[in-house]
Parts: sequence; C-alpha cells; structure tokens
Amino acid sequence: MAEELVLDTPIRNWVLIPLSVVMVLIGVLRYFVSKLMRSFPVPDPKIVKEGQVVVRARNLRAGANFIPPKSFRARRFYFSNEENGLLHVPKGQAQNPQAQMFSDPNMAMDMMKKNLSMIIPQTLTFAWVNFFFSGFVAAKIPFPLTQRFRSMLQNGIDLSTVDVSYVSSRSWYFLNLFGLRGLFSLILGEENAMDDTQRMMQMGGFGFDPTKNLGAEKDSLDIIQHEWALPKFEHRAEAVLRKLVH
Repeated sequence: MAEELVLDTPIRNWVLIPLSVVMVLIGVLRYFVSKLMRSFPVPDPKIVKEGQVVVRARNLRAGANFIPPKSFRARRFYFSNEENGLLHVPKGQAQNPQAQMFSDPNMAMDMMKKNLSMIIPQTLTFAWVNFFFSGFVAAKIPFPLTQRFRSMLQNGIDLSTVDVSYVSSRSWYFLNLFGLRGLFSLILGEENAMDDTQRMMQMGGFGFDPTKNLGAEKDSLDIIQHEWALPKFEHRAEAVLRKLVH
C-alpha cells in the first residue's frame, strides 16, 4: 500500500516556487548571455554556391514535365554527369564536418561558447538544488501513475512505499530543465525557445556537410521519370483554333 503524504505549505513557498522561478530566470539570463556571445561569421562562398545549385536542381525537378524531353535530358546531364556535373561530388573530396570544425577556429569557438552557456549555469544550479533542496517532496501529480514513473519523479527519495504521483525537489528541477520550452516561447519568442534537450543534441554535432545535399539531390534527379505534359495542351489549342477558323 503506497503511503499518503501531506504536503506542507512552507515547502511549496520555499522549495517549489523558488525553484521554478530560478529556473525561468536562469533560462532567460542564459538566452541574453548567449545572444551577447553570438558571432556572425562571413558565409563561405563555396557553401553558398552549392546551396544555389541544389535550389536550381529542385526547381528543375519541380518543373520537369513542362519542358520537352530533350531539354530535360540536357539539363539533367548538365547537373549530374560524372565528369563535371554541378551535383557530382568526386570521391575523396567530400567534406569532413569534424575536421572542418577543428580547422576553423571560429567554428570551434562558437561551439565552445554554446556548450559553456549551457554547462556552467546548469552545473551551478544543480549543485544549488542538490545542496539546499535535496530530499524534499515538493509536489503531487493530480492523477495516478504506474511504477515506471518512480525513477523519473522521485529522484533523490529512496522510499518505495511513497505513492508514485509525488514529485521530489530534484525531479522537479529536471522537469523544469527539460519542460520550459513553451514558457520560453511566450517570453522570448518562438525562434528563441530552445530547450536544453536540443542543446544537448547539438553538442554532439560537428557542423553541416553541404556535399550530402548535393549527392541526395543528384540521386533524386537521376531517378525522376519525365512525362511531358504540354503536347496534350498543344493538341487542344490546335483543335480550338480550327473550330474558330471554320
């Protein structure tokens, strides 16, 4: 039988509310600090050129059926031939994003700034929560939960007799850490509402490889089946003109 607890009002006033307010303020402060540390590097002309090539190839695929077959085959050969096609990437010339990051000091510095803007505040906040608020039962979920939620909601409480719906202070910290995206979207705007889950995913990335887009677009252009749609309209127009003449 799970044990029922009575939540004390001072715990709500001195643990639950301060912890939530501090997490929101830290998120807002981290946003402005990262905005001040943000750099605007000059775009690489090669990357811009490859991006424009991909856009042109996509436009060709979108309007392929509205140009004659001979013209389409000539354009497709111009983009995807194995000798000097714009979408063809020779073997061994594909960029290594990890090597690109270490070779470009600006990219490595930006990555380090992003990581520090997340790691340092969260490390200090977790140490503060763990020192002052460890072991408190801060809240209660208003609906029953299964035992699988115990490890997520009762971090820091080693009592199997407590009902699963009770939330410890440490678990409340993690719930705020990964669940404030909607609130930040209201405060900072939708484009700036980046939660820590996305930041952790970005920590494992080493940049963008535009050559992958070239290869994918080349494959899509090679397998497209061309069906010229205009001859039907031409025959209809000729029939209408004949009726008008006669």
